[in-house]
Amino acid sequence: MTVDVETAAEERGVRWYVAHTQPSCEFRAIIHLEHQGFRYFLPYYSKTVRHARQFRTVKAPLFPRYCFVALDLSRDRWRSINSTVGVSHLIMEGEKPKPVQVGIVEGLMGVADAAGLVSLGPTLRIGENVRLVTGPFAGLVGELLTLDDAGRVRVLLDVLGNRITVRASKVGLVPA
Repeated sequence: MTVDVETAAEERGVRWYVAHTQPSCEFRAIIHLEHQGFRYFLPYYSKTVRHARQFRTVKAPLFPRYCFVALDLSRDRWRSINSTVGVSHLIMEGEKPKPVQVGIVEGLMGVADAAGLVSLGPTLRIGENVRLVTGPFAGLVGELLTLDDAGRVRVLLDVLGNRITVRASKVGLVPA
């Protein structure tokens, strides 16, 4: 006898549901959900923003205005989520919250670190060849020399027989 994965999850009772948050309040919502004892998952990525000629790396939700909440509808007081600070409402299907398909949230958790950070884009390694895709040297291939936490890199290029080092942003590179 085979057991459907979704049916097995329903028998355990705990499923993932989607909470629609207020604009730019995803992180506020998960703090208040945690204070109420709810288990949540908010996947995010690192985003570089420019403000007043300065670059900063900030956390940005992977799905703006949404977070996931694990609930057992027969046990948890899920209606209180609708009045949680930062939450607009749970995504509903009729009178009950609509569950997320089994495996979706678990898959996201598999590619995220313990804090929920999802790494987007290719993984670059020092010493490998990379292609610059932006800037004055776009299209040239060079060797990746350094890579820092702020997303800045140094690439060694061979330009007209001379080897030069160029500084660039990690987002402007792809593996060659």
